[in-house]
Amino acid sequence: MYCSSSIQPKRHSGNVFLIGMMGAGKTTVGRLLAQQMGKIFVDSDEVIQKRTGVTIPHIFDVEGEAGFRQREASIIQELVLEDNIVLATGGGAILNEQSRVALRSNGMVVYLKSTVHDLWQRTRHDRNRPLLQTSDPYTKLRSMYEQRDPIYSQMADLVMFTSKQSAQSLALHLQEELSRIWEK
Repeated sequence: MYCSSSIQPKRHSGNVFLIGMMGAGKTTVGRLLAQQMGKIFVDSDEVIQKRTGVTIPHIFDVEGEAGFRQREASIIQELVLEDNIVLATGGGAILNEQSRVALRSNGMVVYLKSTVHDLWQRTRHDRNRPLLQTSDPYTKLRSMYEQRDPIYSQMADLVMFTSKQSAQSLALHLQEELSRIWEK
C-alpha cells in the first residue's frame, strides 16, 4: 500500500471511488467498506444494468465496447456528484478522460491492485466479462493490465494491494488508511 502525495483537503464529499482491474474485488470490498463506514455503496455496472434492463455482455453485443464506455462515462459523471458513497467503477472506466477528472475531483480514489495471476484466477470462469470472451483470455487480461496499471497508479490517492488477504481484512485495512488520511 502506498499513498499519493497529492492528497488535498478537497475530499469533503466523503466519497471513496474504487478503481482497478476486473476481478480486483472492487464490488466485494466496496460493499463491506460502505457498510463499515456508514456510506452508501454504488456499483456503476449495476446502475447501468438497472437503467438499461439488460446485462453488460448484452450491451457489449449490441453497442460494442465504445457504446458501453459512453454509458459508463455518463453514469460516472452523475454518480460522483453524490456525497458519502463508496463507488465501485468498472475496470475500464479510467480509459475515459472525463471520468478520470470527475473521479479525481470528487473523492478519494483507491486503486485495488492485484497481480495478473490473481486476476486470472478470479475471472477465468466468469462468462460475464465480455472483454475476456476471446480465444486467449489470459493474454487479453495481461494486455489490459499493462495498459491500465499506469493509469490506475497515476490516478490513485491510495493504492491497496489485494494479494491473498480476505475481502473483510482488506476492507478493514482500507478503512483504517482512509481514516488516517482524512484526519490529517
